[in-house]
Amino acid sequence: MTERLQPVGVHHLAFMAADMKKHIEFFTQVVGFPLTAIFDMHGVPGATHCFMKMSDHEYFSIVLLPDVDKIPVEIGVTHAGYGEGPSAKGTLQHMAFRVHSEEALLGMRDRIRSHGINVIGPVDHGFCKSIYFAGPDDTALEVAWGREAIDPKVWIDPQSLERIGIDPADMDRYVNPPATYTGPSPVPQPDYDPDKPHLHFPDPLYRKLLAKSDESIGRSGDWALPPAEARAAFEAKAAAKAAAGA
Repeated sequence: MTERLQPVGVHHLAFMAADMKKHIEFFTQVVGFPLTAIFDMHGVPGATHCFMKMSDHEYFSIVLLPDVDKIPVEIGVTHAGYGEGPSAKGTLQHMAFRVHSEEALLGMRDRIRSHGINVIGPVDHGFCKSIYFAGPDDTALEVAWGREAIDPKVWIDPQSLERIGIDPADMDRYVNPPATYTGPSPVPQPDYDPDKPHLHFPDPLYRKLLAKSDESIGRSGDWALPPAEARAAFEAKAAAKAAAGA
């Protein structure tokens, strides 16, 4: 592969919901994302997943699982609560959506306020202007407009680098990461290393998944079908199995 190998954007961002309808109402009517998909979350009994369109290739997603409303929200731990607030490591501190112009940014400010939602800003950050507001379940949200691409020569601060322990050699690697991967493919699943990041499946299930081939994982469900077709296929298989056993 000769083209630059990196993600080119966000396919979807998923937030957990206590009330999915409340989130859909907010993000379609207040923020303006059209609802494009809603279905049972693949392989997760009792879960529902929905997608709202940000662009043809980027979506905002909401997940509903049983008893989520019983998990306590704690500002400063589970949620930051606002753009500068702390939250536990690994949590989403805030989410910033993008618009194409300053006029659109001001339009979003007015659109959101017209629904009775308080908006702070615009605030001029130099490389972008931003407005700040809250979404359902204490989500900290932002809409931003950037005049141009961020120039690392201007916006990487030497004092900040020193404070977090990045030396000049590291900075060069971070600003100019390898453009692609040129080794053999497919790369086999690495041996389990507790010092690496891991998904938090129950341990026996996780080890079982790691032992499976990519192909067997891909064949584990008929999830490529749209929900109505998948349901019809499942019912047809069930009916055929019942008839064969009769």
